[in-house]
Amino acid sequence: MKKLLNTLYVTTPETYLALDGENVVVLLGEEEKLRLPLHTLESIAYFGYKGASPALMGACAKRGIRLSFFNQGNRFLAAVSGNENGNVLLRRTQYRVADDPTQSAALARAFVLAKIHNSRWILERATRDHPMRVDVAAIKESCAELAGKLRAVAECADKQTLRGLEGSAAETYFSRFDALILADDARLRFDGRNRRPPTDRMNALLSFLYALLAGLCASALSEAGLDPYVGFLHCDRPGRVSLALDLMEEFRGILADRLALTLVNTRALKASDFDCKENGAVLLKDAARKLVLNEWQNKKQEIITHPYLGEKLPWGLAPFAQALLLARYLRGDLDAYPPFFWK
Repeated sequence: MKKLLNTLYVTTPETYLALDGENVVVLLGEEEKLRLPLHTLESIAYFGYKGASPALMGACAKRGIRLSFFNQGNRFLAAVSGNENGNVLLRRTQYRVADDPTQSAALARAFVLAKIHNSRWILERATRDHPMRVDVAAIKESCAELAGKLRAVAECADKQTLRGLEGSAAETYFSRFDALILADDARLRFDGRNRRPPTDRMNALLSFLYALLAGLCASALSEAGLDPYVGFLHCDRPGRVSLALDLMEEFRGILADRLALTLVNTRALKASDFDCKENGAVLLKDAARKLVLNEWQNKKQEIITHPYLGEKLPWGLAPFAQALLLARYLRGDLDAYPPFFWK
């Protein structure tokens, strides 16, 4: 199993990344702000605009360190990676399955099943953990709706219908999301999902975490020898890591949403940690982003038991395990792809 190494997150916009020997150097003007050995890193996420030196990009590609670039709105722009893992036969199989309506629908169904199942259990756990602070009856009603959608998805073999069921389930889940926010600050309320740009604080936090999760899933798929740009549920689109978006559906709620709720409910993040722009966009302030990134790293280190493999592993390696299982299914080593059902 892959070893979980560090990810370097560079959030100061004016910084520049350079290479010095075997080290990545973060420069702010002429001042050296940080120096880290490359061999201690598995990836670098850069949220600036000055960029990185060609020498550093080449070194990252050679060592298999994914260097990802994001804009200030936390949207993924591009990534530098080295030689692809796996072999051409695996990717050709992936492309054939993606073009086959029946086979691709079976995989799309697995991703949607895991997403709805995990969303339902997030709501169920809220009624168990905070029965005196949430509307148990209303949340239970939504859980019953999600259970019905799970049955409908299990019987569905059409991708367009699957996308409709997935969207309907997400609407049901997010209709109760505000009830899970226990902070008493009205500025942190959630009134539905919005993005590009997010226009409230909770959506800004979710979008940031989703961007981190998408990068993690893309790295996992590349590590397994798969093409993160060719998906089964999400349509192909230039520049979009469609398969990474497929895979992250299994982990949106249990990794990103739950961490967002924890940060707000424990008051680690406050309304003042967000910057409200004149155009209506809301972004995390720099210090708050650093806090979220630190908590994201801590979350990735938490040990869980994989529901299918039965092995203990950190949360950060769960997408890598799923990517390997997907590759094994495409190679014919498994009869079906086992999605990640959180318990």
